[in-house]
Amino acid sequence: MAQRVSVNDGAAGSKRTSRVRVAVRLRPYLDKQDEKGEGPCVRGLGPQKLEIINWRNATETLQYQFDVFHGEQTTQQEVFLTSVKPILPHILNGQNASVFAYGPTGAGKTHTMLGSQEQPGIIPRAVKEVFKLVDVQEKEQDGWEYSVGMSYLEIYNEKVLDLLSPGSQDLPIREDKDRNILIPGLTRTPLLSFTDFDTHFIPASLNRTTASTKINQRSSRSHAILLIKVVKSQRGPPHRQQTGKLYLVDLAGSEDNRRTGNQGIRLKESGAINLSLFTLSKVVDALNAGAGGRVPYRDSKLTRLLQDSLGGSAHSVMITNIAPEYRYYFDTFSALNFAAKSKQIVNRPFVRETVLAPTIGKQCSFMFFFFLFSFLFVNNRVCNDDNFIPSLLAPLKRAREEQEAGGSGEPQNKKSKEGKKAERSSSPPVHPHSSPDSSVLDRLLALEKMMMGSAERERLNLLKTVAQSRKEIQMLKEKQKELEDKANMLNKQNETVEKESKDALLFKTNLPPLHRKQSTAAKPRKQQAVVTPLQVSQVQPLQQCAVVCKPSQFLDKKKKRIQIEVCEGKENGGVDRPPADDVNWESHLDSALLEQSRKTILQTLNSGSLKDLKSLQLIGDKKAKLIMGWREIHGDFTQV
Repeated sequence: MAQRVSVNDGAAGSKRTSRVRVAVRLRPYLDKQDEKGEGPCVRGLGPQKLEIINWRNATETLQYQFDVFHGEQTTQQEVFLTSVKPILPHILNGQNASVFAYGPTGAGKTHTMLGSQEQPGIIPRAVKEVFKLVDVQEKEQDGWEYSVGMSYLEIYNEKVLDLLSPGSQDLPIREDKDRNILIPGLTRTPLLSFTDFDTHFIPASLNRTTASTKINQRSSRSHAILLIKVVKSQRGPPHRQQTGKLYLVDLAGSEDNRRTGNQGIRLKESGAINLSLFTLSKVVDALNAGAGGRVPYRDSKLTRLLQDSLGGSAHSVMITNIAPEYRYYFDTFSALNFAAKSKQIVNRPFVRETVLAPTIGKQCSFMFFFFLFSFLFVNNRVCNDDNFIPSLLAPLKRAREEQEAGGSGEPQNKKSKEGKKAERSSSPPVHPHSSPDSSVLDRLLALEKMMMGSAERERLNLLKTVAQSRKEIQMLKEKQKELEDKANMLNKQNETVEKESKDALLFKTNLPPLHRKQSTAAKPRKQQAVVTPLQVSQVQPLQQCAVVCKPSQFLDKKKKRIQIEVCEGKENGGVDRPPADDVNWESHLDSALLEQSRKTILQTLNSGSLKDLKSLQLIGDKKAKLIMGWREIHGDFTQV
């Protein structure tokens, strides 16, 4: 069974809590990245301090303090010795450790974790150090043996992919009863030495998704996680087993798509990367807030896998990579703020230990019964005799009764006589040569208790469970009966209510149903509209308003046109309504009057104000403004 042992009980710790250690590494200044020649915006003030220019006021600076600050001249060896090596011994004692690189794209995270052949990064150095520690421990501790294995995966577009088997699909993330994060189906490769690791890790690293952007020629498009698992097993009983894990995480950098020029697939990849990093920031904020609130580990697969590293049970180190150029200013500023929040997170490491319970195998039990029955046959006893075992155990029982009688204060002779009488009346006589050894009797008595007591106990437990289940079934039947009675009562009440309502409806609906009557009266004729003639700015004499009217033969029969009649000799120029007959009329204006009206309208359109344009028929405020705008752009109108 698995047990949790506090860090105080382990061999490599003295604290129950472990704060996340934060180291900041500054990339060397590149002239190619600084197009304007503005110089660096960040500089170190010591082994733990640095400052950055305040973007609100260029004359001021903002200072930060972390556990370690690695300047531009820091080597890979110095980064490993000061930040990573101190947490590696915890792995061999059943605890977890985690190292992950964070920062914007192009700041040097992959170089810090992987490095090159001339300058290896943290991953190869850490694995080599683990094998060195294992060799030292095997020499010092003879009763323990160690096994090392590796797994390698990437999170690409929120999909967990196995880098050791490139053809695998999206893998699920699970959690066991001990709240350990598991990935079913993930390949685990056993390692015997560092050369084995090198042969498996280099081809798997080539399977990681990378692409080129405007800022970084080889930009990581996924988060890569390397898992090193060390199992420490005890050779002898009680066969203890301790399991430690080392997580080495190379995070993809946050990207500004305006500067990287991402499009299509690159844009989708950057969206997934920024979303997972934003969820990581929310997790850090929730952990710092405390108060038992919800921590959104499940909002992203990255935070789900880093659950043990942030606020979990691991010794964690975060290496924040930043760039000194001004074009990375806001990325560097946000990365430093994130690092400052992360160093406040507290983890609670413990030793993961498993103890194997001792079990009696089938072969051992078979040999035990074989020797038992051979002993019985050697003593010429008949195995199928029902009184054999009671007669064999009678002397031992008699001796225990005598001891009990002696301890209770009664005379031993009386007790012994009563015991002899009861024995003679209850048990048959025992052969004189059948007095077995006391040790054998003890073993037989223990065997009888082991064989009979377990079955009797199981039978009693079974009877109890059966009786309890019967009681529960009876109670459920009674509740069901009560519910059925209530349902029948409600049905009867509903039936009576429905009958009463039907009777009331029958009483009310004896009268014939009401229908809407169709109106027989003639519909009033709609009033026909009267259209006034075109208005002009000057009043024309009445004699020029002569209208020649003639019947129209081309009008639609369904639509009744408007009859306009302007009579000569009327001073008011009024319009009379047409007679109410079926004859349709069509109006025709005088050509001279029409031409004069067109000129007047054209003059108004070309030189009239907004008020003059609105005085025209069918011209509102919006159309008048459109006419004035068109007139300013294209000039005067030529015709109406």
